[in-house]
Amino acid sequence: MHVNPAADAAQSVEIRIGAARYEAVVGSNLLTTIGERAAVLIRGPRCAIIVDNNTANLFSASVQRSLQTAGFEPIIITIPSGENSKSLEQAGAVCAQMAAAELDRTSFVVALGGGVVGDLAGFAAAIYHRGIPHVQVPTTLLAQVDSSIGGKTAVNTPAGKNLLGAVHQPVLVIADIETLQTLPPRELKQGFAEIVKHAVIADASLLEVAQASSLRPGDNASWKLALPNLVARNVEIKAAIVERDEHDRGGERAILNFGHTVGHAIERAAGYGRFLHGEAISLGMVAACEVSVRRAGLREEEREQVVATLEAFHLPTRLPADFPRTAIMPALAADKKFVNGQVRFVVSSRLGSARVADDVTMQDIAAAIDTL
Repeated sequence: MHVNPAADAAQSVEIRIGAARYEAVVGSNLLTTIGERAAVLIRGPRCAIIVDNNTANLFSASVQRSLQTAGFEPIIITIPSGENSKSLEQAGAVCAQMAAAELDRTSFVVALGGGVVGDLAGFAAAIYHRGIPHVQVPTTLLAQVDSSIGGKTAVNTPAGKNLLGAVHQPVLVIADIETLQTLPPRELKQGFAEIVKHAVIADASLLEVAQASSLRPGDNASWKLALPNLVARNVEIKAAIVERDEHDRGGERAILNFGHTVGHAIERAAGYGRFLHGEAISLGMVAACEVSVRRAGLREEEREQVVATLEAFHLPTRLPADFPRTAIMPALAADKKFVNGQVRFVVSSRLGSARVADDVTMQDIAAAIDTL
């Protein structure tokens, strides 16, 4: 993996995961370059741009024009926005529209949107004709720094989140910083939960970078200047971890789940939609830090530093008084990170490092949830 600054100020992170080799390009005004970049990698003329109701009007026309200029024949498939679109039924509907448009095994998919679009479109690409290429074009901060990298695609089921999926690496990731300017403040800020997670598990210096006033959303022009470097660094961290454990079998990729065991349970207990994903992960990380203090030797002041950084971006660190707390622990049972009923809980013994612990009990987790 190597980061190369390009002449147009875009940064290119080279990602090598298993047999896959692809670039994540980070910069401004990149949507108009999608066609020419895809043309170097993909031969089939037909493609599907998958968007949701939020991104369709904002970005689909410029991406469609870019692809057409490069000689492609794109169709636009629009799905409802929100977590409920991550379903097997919606994936089937997307594949049916691709089949109706006569996309074949030489065709490809462009996932244009946030994490829900990226997961669903990537999953559709993984199963259509047993797998066709896809390009990830994340338009939220959370998707740019996390979910668009690493090839995990999935849909939810009533039994749990992301239970049906496939590891299907993209052929290209394009993170256009300009798309973040269209996000509501709450949507933008949830992306910082994953940045804080990367700081805890891999690079503690990111906590100071994230808290710097120049990186507060909307504060000043330096925000736009600094953001590409921040996104590129997080892409580099995510890719480096996934490279060592593509299919999450050796345990190294598992550290990316820091905060996610409790976070996913909170999402499920609340009913998808009450919390944004990053907000639930913020709460999950507070709980994970509490477990880390009890079981892994994380210093209390380090826990407080993580909490302070989350609060700097108005991310939740306490559950609402009316939250159904008793539903959290039962929701943990559906988590994929439990193997043969045993807890695989990610802890940090010091900021910048994480591991999967084998001595964390359900009682430890319940006690940490009680502190929220």
